[in-house]
Amino acid sequence: MKRYIKLIIAAIIALIFIGTFVFLWQKSQPKPVVYEELTPAEQDIRKTTIITGKIEPRNEVNVKPQISGIISELLKEPGQYVQQGEVIAKVKVIPDMGSLSSAESRVRLADINLKQVETDFARTQSLHNQQLVSDEEFEKARQQLRQAQEEKAAAVDALQVVREGVSRSNASASSTLIRSTISGVILDIPVKVGNSVINSNTFNDGTTIATVANMNDLIFRGNIDETEVGQLAIGVPMKITIGALQDLTFDATLEYISPKATEANGANQFEIKAAVVLSRAQAPDGAVTLRAGYSANAEIVLAETGQVLAVPESAIEFEGDSTFVYVLKGKAEKPGEQQYERRSVVTGLSDGVNIEIKSGITLNEKVRGPQIITDEE
Repeated sequence: MKRYIKLIIAAIIALIFIGTFVFLWQKSQPKPVVYEELTPAEQDIRKTTIITGKIEPRNEVNVKPQISGIISELLKEPGQYVQQGEVIAKVKVIPDMGSLSSAESRVRLADINLKQVETDFARTQSLHNQQLVSDEEFEKARQQLRQAQEEKAAAVDALQVVREGVSRSNASASSTLIRSTISGVILDIPVKVGNSVINSNTFNDGTTIATVANMNDLIFRGNIDETEVGQLAIGVPMKITIGALQDLTFDATLEYISPKATEANGANQFEIKAAVVLSRAQAPDGAVTLRAGYSANAEIVLAETGQVLAVPESAIEFEGDSTFVYVLKGKAEKPGEQQYERRSVVTGLSDGVNIEIKSGITLNEKVRGPQIITDEE
């Protein structure tokens, strides 16, 4: 009995050993290499590039005061629309003491002179009524009176301008009223009531009261690499996608390419500008609000060709300046037994996925693609 048990155990061990050997032998055998088979097709190929940039108004104006002073009142807020000439803010003038003293002195002198001329005119008028003074002398006296009155009025106006920044005679055109120089949307008002402001002069640019822009005339501004700028031309169409408005695409037309490069991140970049066509925005609800400074991407077609023979670029083998494909020969009975012919082809435009084949293969042939990787491998 013990003998039979030993024989059975030995047989089991032998079977396990033989099975392990067969399994390992099968695993060590090379598996057939199977490739994906690709069929050439006629299709349109476009080579495009994406440019990052932002949306800006074409005309953005900084409104500055004509006099120095303190902001006494703000009549508008950012986001509001203003017409050209509409008042945005009011400035209270802080008079210069030297100018104020001179203006007050001028008023006093004008008043003294006017009183003297009025006395002289009254005397001349009385003598003229008695026919003791000629008409010519009387008219000269009247002219002197008018001149003295005008000098007094001018002195008073000058004092009001120095003291308040405005006079009664020119109140409607006062420099204390800060008016918009263009019609548009107020983008920013960087000052507050009580802030001191100064006018623009030789030594200073002046304080910006408000920034106004025409938001109906927008441009896309971005930079393109020097390797691609040579393929652009003024007037080419672009597609603009706004980062904050992913569902919207705007048409644009390239209108400016900088003649000079600027270095950015170690590469030469050329600035471009494109006019955004707002009337053709693809808005789902028919309304869209674009804001200055939105980040945007512009897609430009650098080159394109229509209905040409093309294959996936993964099927191309590059060797120096030559390109090759592997063309399927006949049909295989089992996977991995396919036969391929290495053939030289002439390639054309590529969009990064598919590439144009100008010659070397036909529409009815199949080419070898990437190797198919199975889970067992």
